[in-house]
Amino acid sequence: MHYPKALVLLCSLLMANTAFAADLIKTLPGDLTLNQAQAVIRAAVKKAEQIKVPMNIAVVDAGGNLKAFARMEDAFIGSIDIASKKARTARYFNMSTRDLGNAAQPGKPLYGIEVTNNGLAIFAGGVLLVDSSGVIVGSVGVSGGSVDEDESVAKAGAAALPRR
Repeated sequence: MHYPKALVLLCSLLMANTAFAADLIKTLPGDLTLNQAQAVIRAAVKKAEQIKVPMNIAVVDAGGNLKAFARMEDAFIGSIDIASKKARTARYFNMSTRDLGNAAQPGKPLYGIEVTNNGLAIFAGGVLLVDSSGVIVGSVGVSGGSVDEDESVAKAGAAALPRR
């Protein structure tokens, strides 16, 4: 496989100087901050309270790693895993879980994808978090109500993503 010279040089620099690498990573676009993740959680909780449905809400960063989580009182225990999987699934495939689910129906090109990646959630409730530059910085996954309720809460959280 052939790699661009700039990428090889960058990797060499990063491996040789971890302090340089840490500073570079801090400045790269696409890094979801804790404050941003918590703002998404707060807005999602507010929406869930408005519709009177207790929810589990997971926010993952651009790498699909859990950044923030909230479990509202009386939210289903089983929905903890579903919310996290919805968030990761949306980020892994850079699309909402509703869109991925539509492409994964029998006879569709992605049929069976939900059994990959240690299990995916391919029903509505996972939404991308996109910054003001159009960069995907993470995603939010919500579970606890109907798929439409989950998605509305996830979208409310995503809409509240603070711009840096």
